[in-house]
Amino acid sequence: MDSDNNKLSQAEIDLQFMSKAYQLAQQAEALDEIPVGAVVVSNGKIIGQGFNQSILQSDPSAHAEMLAIRDAGKNIENYRLLDCTLYVTLEPCSMCAGLLIHSRIKRLVFAANDLKTGAAGSAFNLVTHEKHNHKIEVCSGIMKEQCSSLLSTFFKRRRAEKKALKQQDKSSKS
Repeated sequence: MDSDNNKLSQAEIDLQFMSKAYQLAQQAEALDEIPVGAVVVSNGKIIGQGFNQSILQSDPSAHAEMLAIRDAGKNIENYRLLDCTLYVTLEPCSMCAGLLIHSRIKRLVFAANDLKTGAAGSAFNLVTHEKHNHKIEVCSGIMKEQCSSLLSTFFKRRRAEKKALKQQDKSSKS
């Protein structure tokens, strides 16, 4: 894979690893989790991966980025992920952005912006904040349409399910 990656442009490499993050997001959706997936890459190889599991684990910190970074740290036996890139299907929240800074991720590539809680430029910008001694290179928009669509479809379905439950409750009380 390393020699193959040397022949590819950065955009092609980003697409390749975002595709893997997207597959992980689809796994999350299949488990009725918010469909977000993430991979950590070092030297052209995936060293950590994860998808949202907050509901499954009853853990509000079990975001895709958190799980991927924990996995990477264990795999390389280091809490610093120097020269690593995180690929994630949704812009990280402030909790995950803080983790990226503390783990010293070099580069962040995300697909869809999160206008409500995104902390890499949409709602906030923690990853390049002037007060931090570690700045992260950020690239966004890789597979934006596919990842945004996956999230939109998921939330549309969830809203419809909640509405149906409310209607069912009303019917059973009548």
